[in-house]
Amino acid sequence: MRIAACNEWVDLSSDSDFVFLTGDLGFMALEPLKQAIGTRFINAGVAEQNMVSVAAGLALEGMNPWVYSIAPFCYARPFEQIRNDVCQHDLPVKFVGNGGGYGYGPMGISHHALEDYGILLTLPNMRAYIPAFSDDLRSLVTILHGVDHPAYLRLGRCEKPKKQRIPEFSQWRKLLDGDRIPIVTVGSIAGEYWNYCLDLPRENSPALWALGKLPLETITDIPDSLLNDVYEHGICIVEEHCVQGSAGQQLATILVSQGIKVRQFLHFFATGYPSGRYGSQKFHRNDSGIAADLVIPKLINLDG
Repeated sequence: MRIAACNEWVDLSSDSDFVFLTGDLGFMALEPLKQAIGTRFINAGVAEQNMVSVAAGLALEGMNPWVYSIAPFCYARPFEQIRNDVCQHDLPVKFVGNGGGYGYGPMGISHHALEDYGILLTLPNMRAYIPAFSDDLRSLVTILHGVDHPAYLRLGRCEKPKKQRIPEFSQWRKLLDGDRIPIVTVGSIAGEYWNYCLDLPRENSPALWALGKLPLETITDIPDSLLNDVYEHGICIVEEHCVQGSAGQQLATILVSQGIKVRQFLHFFATGYPSGRYGSQKFHRNDSGIAADLVIPKLINLDG
């Protein structure tokens, strides 16, 4: 997704207010952007807290700053500056965290982002945007460049199925029809689930959705067509994020507050490191029990 995002940032180069800050990262990927915007590409060094404060100052002066780093270095290390300098002043700083969830695999906990949007959404005015596919960046970068609030963009590894049409990015997208309990995926894990479901007969396939923007705050944030499936079958949420602050918690809160009773509410989320070992992103999905080939057979049996 990073390359796709870079291509879109290059297209913003004619906007003299666009400025891009990186924490000494993005080599072998962001060079076209650096060439396109010149001095408006700022390598802030390994100084993420200062980088965020500089971005806040640029926003106060009317600039349109983007801040980029590996996800934990983007939101965890400079959290105080995001809280005090950006969110409390409702400044339109865009934070780009690369490698959401277990994206950095064997590099371990220091590079994993299992609580990113949950933590950031505790702050005032913040919104999180979580693309599922590289194609999403075509419209999403433009959308974010125009927002007037703090925003977090969580990038991952695109896993889209071959020869499938990707619906235009929106908060909710139905990727696949099916007769079983609907699955709501958050972020790039959608591709893994879509690939798995394509091999299932419709009578065994869940309806598959991708959720791309948080928070969820009211019942009107949920499409009627999904709610109809929820009433009939229940719902399953899958996300590469811990349970606290998750999309699953937000959705459950809305359903409970409306007195909506569902047959089944299933939530599969990142559980950290049950085996005590590090490995690839696929290894960690299996370790947490959120891989498609572990979850979907369970759902078929439950909903049978």
